[in-house]
Amino acid sequence: MDVAIPFLLNTLTLISILLVVSMGLAIIFGLMNVINLAHGEFITIGAFTLVAVQAAGGSFWLALLVAPVVGYAIGLALEKILIARVYKNPLHAILVTWGLSLIIQQVLVLVFGASPQRVSGPFAGAVDILGVSYPLYRLFLIGFALAVFATTIVLFRKTRFGLDLRASIQSSEMASVMGVNADKINARAFALGAALASLAGVLLAPMTAVTAYMGINYLARSFFVVLVGGAGSVGGVAAGSAIIGGLETALSYQVPTTVAQALVLVLAIIILRFRPTGILPA
Repeated sequence: MDVAIPFLLNTLTLISILLVVSMGLAIIFGLMNVINLAHGEFITIGAFTLVAVQAAGGSFWLALLVAPVVGYAIGLALEKILIARVYKNPLHAILVTWGLSLIIQQVLVLVFGASPQRVSGPFAGAVDILGVSYPLYRLFLIGFALAVFATTIVLFRKTRFGLDLRASIQSSEMASVMGVNADKINARAFALGAALASLAGVLLAPMTAVTAYMGINYLARSFFVVLVGGAGSVGGVAAGSAIIGGLETALSYQVPTTVAQALVLVLAIIILRFRPTGILPA
């Protein structure tokens, strides 16, 4: 029991992190088919929003509200200026978003410096679960991630925006005939993906050192979560997060973390070899 409870909670924590981190990419890449190599930098933007808010005397809760707005605004501006011009050319999208990632990293270094930043979470200490002490913040993260996931599912399945987005993805010409402004929907969807990534950055920041390059650690894992779960399926993000997060946690108990991450990526490639459309394809 002393080993099982921490293992289960650590697994749920990593799954929750991947769930929130990958949700934005599931929209931008999985649904819109845009290979966004700057996804990790939107996570970093969220983390540095928390740094800025707390430096100004604000709270974690304020940053949790502000970061998605910042991510949405930056995402919307970048979509209008750059991304909208490369939707039909995947190679250009890769080059543009890769360039964006480098620019965002250097801007953050110039503004905040290269030294790691430390922030504080909303909860301190731990709680006792069946005789095992576990950080309270991590339990909050698990619950909050589930709430974000459920809200996103409702947004895409039960609202007019979700219906219009799915219609635009299936056939932009037919959607336009039915009165859907595909350009506006695409811009809002990209901005929403950026907002979710920034929200993930706030949640991650209290558990790690915040640097301008922290988002790189989650970029490849996010893509594998979306691909393994099923590109084009928001629900598939949960399946992909469970597989990637569960495997990585289990392997981390046996081998160094970096080796565990490498093995998980290899296993993900094997899964995609036999299930190229993912576990839960659209």
